[in-house]
Amino acid sequence: MILLRRLLGDVLRRQRQRQGRTLREVSSSARVSLGYLSEVERGQKEASSELLSAICDALDVRMSELMREVSDELSLAELAQSAAASDPVPAPVRPMLNSVSVTSVAGPERVTIKAPAEAVDVVAA
Repeated sequence: MILLRRLLGDVLRRQRQRQGRTLREVSSSARVSLGYLSEVERGQKEASSELLSAICDALDVRMSELMREVSDELSLAELAQSAAASDPVPAPVRPMLNSVSVTSVAGPERVTIKAPAEAVDVVAA
């Protein structure tokens, strides 16, 4: 099962790390406890829209950009899940296959997907 809170947490962590910022810096700027922000980044807590807005402001990232990246991650995870289950890819996803290809399937949990810029390992939860 794909958990949206895990994908969201992964994207938030990458955004923070790209900026070279610590959890402490972002939590202070967003006015959220360091522990709670850590749990959000690890996908252990669901973030409310208000909390996401505060975190995005602290990271100086538009929420639409954050959600677009989460959506891209979700699409890759769904492709990986379909490939692992040997199900045909649903019609709405087919146009994306021009830029993404599944290169290996290692059991039901791990699929390697090659996108134009980089390879991404997707782990089904």
